[in-house]
Amino acid sequence: MTTYYWRTRSWSSEPRQEKVSEQTLKLWSSLTEKKNWRITELYNEYFQTEFYNTVEDFGEKNQWIPITRRKTIEEAEAAIDESISHYKKRIEISKGPKVVKTFK
Repeated sequence: MTTYYWRTRSWSSEPRQEKVSEQTLKLWSSLTEKKNWRITELYNEYFQTEFYNTVEDFGEKNQWIPITRRKTIEEAEAAIDESISHYKKRIEISKGPKVVKTFK
């Protein structure tokens, strides 16, 4: 006879994950501010989104870092908005699990 052992995992049952570094949180925070983004038009008529890097551990500090290219300026701005939303969620998740409902 063969016995199988099954183990389920969840956030609370796992050993605590390593915390996100302060440098990473600093980078994510700067990525959530629209003033740190810009759109440039390339020679091939595409638009490139770039963000201003203020963190030393991520490439060159105080430089514009290219992120993505889009066909129209509206698509490029939408990509920036999506990135801002994404990094806000990552910051929230890095704080750990949150209670969404309790019962009496």
